[in-house]
Amino acid sequence: MATLSSLSPSISSLFLIILLVLSCGSIVITTHASSIQEATINDLKLAFKQNQLTSRKLVEFYLGEIRRLNPVLRGVIEVNPDVLYEADKADQERKAKAERSKLDLHGIPILLKDNIATKDKMNTTAGSFALLGSIVPRDAFVVTKLRNAGAIILGKASLSEWANFRTFGSPNGWCARSGQGRNPYVLSADTCGSSSGSAISVAANMVAVSLGSETDGSILCPSSSNSAVGIKPTVGLTSRDGVIPISPRQDTIGPITRSVADAVYVLEAITGFDQNDEATREASKYIPSGGYKQFLKPQGLEGKRLGILRNLDFTYANGSDVAETFDRHIQTLRQQGAVLVDNLEIPNLDVILNGTASGELLAMAAEFKVALNAYLKGLVVSSVRSLADVIAFNNKFSEYEMTEEYGQNIFEMAEATDGVEEELKSAVLNLANLSRNGLEKLMKEKKLDAVVTPGLFIVRVLAIGGFPGINVPGGYDSKGEPFGIYFGGLKGSEPKLIEIAYGFEQATKIRKPPSFK
Repeated sequence: MATLSSLSPSISSLFLIILLVLSCGSIVITTHASSIQEATINDLKLAFKQNQLTSRKLVEFYLGEIRRLNPVLRGVIEVNPDVLYEADKADQERKAKAERSKLDLHGIPILLKDNIATKDKMNTTAGSFALLGSIVPRDAFVVTKLRNAGAIILGKASLSEWANFRTFGSPNGWCARSGQGRNPYVLSADTCGSSSGSAISVAANMVAVSLGSETDGSILCPSSSNSAVGIKPTVGLTSRDGVIPISPRQDTIGPITRSVADAVYVLEAITGFDQNDEATREASKYIPSGGYKQFLKPQGLEGKRLGILRNLDFTYANGSDVAETFDRHIQTLRQQGAVLVDNLEIPNLDVILNGTASGELLAMAAEFKVALNAYLKGLVVSSVRSLADVIAFNNKFSEYEMTEEYGQNIFEMAEATDGVEEELKSAVLNLANLSRNGLEKLMKEKKLDAVVTPGLFIVRVLAIGGFPGINVPGGYDSKGEPFGIYFGGLKGSEPKLIEIAYGFEQATKIRKPPSFK
C-alpha cells in the first residue's frame, strides 16, 4: 500500500514530547509573555495605540508560542509564510495614521480553520492530504471580510479531518496532516467537534481569535471543551462561499475566542450579503442597524426570560460537577435580573438526537455529495474532482488501515446516495417539523428570549433548525476539564444572545488559562 508517511507528523516524536510534558506535570509558561497571554482585542488595540506593542511583535510572539506548544497540542496545521509582511504593513498603516488603522480588527492576527479558503501561499485541505496542493479560485467571502476589517491571517487551524464527516469512528481532533489535537487543559481530555484546532489554539494563547465552522456542534462543542467562547450564527448570517461544505442547509461560519466581546468583534466583521451564497440574502435581514457591538451590555441579563433545559445530558464532562456548578449559575442568572422558567424539555428530543430516525444523517450525506462535488469542480487545481476521487485517494494512499477509526464509511454512504431525492425531501421536511414542534414551539409558548443548558445535546437541536447559539466557559470538573454553558435561540436572535452571554460572562468570569496537565 502506498503511503504519505513522509509528510505526516512523527507519531513517535509526538509521543516523546507528550511524555516529557507529562513527566514535568505542566508546560512552563514564561513570564515575559504575561502581558500578551489572555489579552483581548481591546487590550491589544490599546497597546498598539500606546506604542507598547506592534503587530510584528505580536505575530512574533504567537509564532514563538506555536513553535513551543504546537508539537504537543497540534492546534495549527500551517502558518502563513507572509504573516510578518502583513504585520509590517499593518504597523506602517498605524504609524501613518491611515483611516484603515481605526478598524476594530486592524493588526489583529486570526487563525482560520483549514476548510476556509485563502487565495495565498497556504493550503486549504480540511486536514486531508487529498487536497494538499490544490488551488482555490479566490478567498472565502469571510476571509475577504476579515482582510477588509484589517485582520492579519496568521495561519490555518487543525480540525477533525473533513470536519468530522469522513468516518463515524474517527477521534475528535484527528486529521492526517497534523495528527491528534490535544486539549490544553488536560492533554488526555476530548477536544470535541471539528473546529478543535481553532479552540485549542485560542485556549492555549497561540492566537487571540480564530474562525471555525459548524454543521452540528463543531463551534459550540470545542469551545465548551477548551474553555473558549464560540458563536454559532444563524445559518446564512455568514457566507459559506469558499468553505469546504458538508450541508448548505446547516453549515455556518463563526468565531472562537477567549471572550464574548472578541467573538462579537469577529462576528460583526464577517456577516453580510454575498451574491455567491443565496442563504445570505434572507439572513441579512437579521443584521441589526448599528451592528452587534451595541449589545455588549454588562447588565444584559436583566429582564431576559430564560428557559432552563435539564434533559440534555449534564454529565458529559465527567460527573456531577457540571450539574452542581450549573445550579450555582442558575442563581447568578436570577441575581442578575433574568426571569427563569425551569425544568423545560425539548419535545421529541429522542428522535432529534437519533440521526437515523430524524433523517439528519441521510440529509447531510446526500447534501454533502452534491456540495462537495461542486466545490471540488470549482478548484483551479486539484488532484481530486469528486467525492468518488477522494474515496479512491484514501484507499490508495492512506497510511492507516481502513478501520472504522481511520476509515471513510460516511464518505461511502454519501457516495451511495444517488436516487434518494424523495427520501431526501422527506428527511428535510421531518427535520423542519421537529424544529417547528420542538425548540420553536417551546420558545414561543413560554415567551423565551433564550434557552440555557450545560448539556452538549443542545447543539443538535440548534443544528437541524439553523438556529444560533453561544457557548461561554462555565467551569472545570474535578479532573480540570472545562465545560461550557450554552445559550440558544431562534433565527436572528444573536442580539439577545449576545446580551445574555456577555451579561453571564461579566457576572461569572469563569475562564482561566490552561494548565497543560
